[in-house]
Amino acid sequence: MKRRGPGMKRAIECREVRSALRRHYFPLVCRGEGMSSMPRHDEGFSLIELLIVVAIILIVAAIAIPSLIRSRIAANQASAIESLRVLGTSEVTYAAIFGNGYSSTLAALGSPPAGAIPTTSAAGLIDDLLVSGTKSGYTFTYTPTLLDTTGRYNGYTILANPQQVGLSGVDFYYEDETHLIRMNTTAEAGSTDSFVAD
Repeated sequence: MKRRGPGMKRAIECREVRSALRRHYFPLVCRGEGMSSMPRHDEGFSLIELLIVVAIILIVAAIAIPSLIRSRIAANQASAIESLRVLGTSEVTYAAIFGNGYSSTLAALGSPPAGAIPTTSAAGLIDDLLVSGTKSGYTFTYTPTLLDTTGRYNGYTILANPQQVGLSGVDFYYEDETHLIRMNTTAEAGSTDSFVAD
């Protein structure tokens, strides 16, 4: 029979005491090798552990949220420029197909009813989202211009303004029958502002 040393005997006693106390719902950790004198709670996390996790989450959020907003603004502005290009191309197509100048409204560029053929009031050139005048955080305002004596519009202006300046976008855009997209960083854009490079 092997003799047990004092350390081994103490570890066995600790195990026996701990299992007896656990049965009575009293948490205890015995002192010894690799053991702590702090009470051990098997039911969940301590308040300190939860506070540390919350602090880490807040730090990550403070770093990530501004970057996320900047990325969304850049995406919305790129979408607004592309939407203005689509509208400009659609206006040229509308004038070429129907031969009576540019459209009188954005709705005239929209989809015809199901099964119907395109007409001057529903040409089927742009999607319903652009027809509504809002897309990707920008509001599009269409105004026909240069009405001649035959009732044709020979010009138009389209303004693209952010719905929430600083959140959905920061730049303002303008396009007219010259098909140059112009930009202003502080106020509504116009025909004298600098144009956006391709």
